[in-house]
Amino acid sequence: MYKLQEISDRLEIQDLLMSYCEAIDTREWKLLNEIFTDNAIIDFTEAGGIKGNLKEIKLYLEKALKPFLSMQHMMGLPKIEVDGLTAQSKTMLFNPMVIERNKSPHTFFVGLWYFDKLVKISGSWKIAARYESLSYFHNVPEDFVPISS
Repeated sequence: MYKLQEISDRLEIQDLLMSYCEAIDTREWKLLNEIFTDNAIIDFTEAGGIKGNLKEIKLYLEKALKPFLSMQHMMGLPKIEVDGLTAQSKTMLFNPMVIERNKSPHTFFVGLWYFDKLVKISGSWKIAARYESLSYFHNVPEDFVPISS
């Protein structure tokens, strides 16, 4: 049976993970400062992105996501393991992405897993490391080339 503190930690971590989706989909890059530690390492290489620190990732995301008309990061329920002031989570992600092709919207889909290491600092959870594992791409236009740096 979960203790009250672990229930609270799990809910706070779920909110944090969802806040990431909201920050990305609304392109509010500064919100990522509230989600990741200052020295976080984030690895998007499996899906064609970069690996870097928070500052590098924010610059990369701003550039790489610019061509998209819209996107929607939809997470499944995370598997969370809390151990005091640290935690790990594994979260499934389904991500429709819309780009313009031949003057009309074209939607393709990305399936991912996020593997996160989290820390509780001054009473708040933050992601200290994220590894994005690619599951699939579907309906990606043949001429689409993701920005990798």
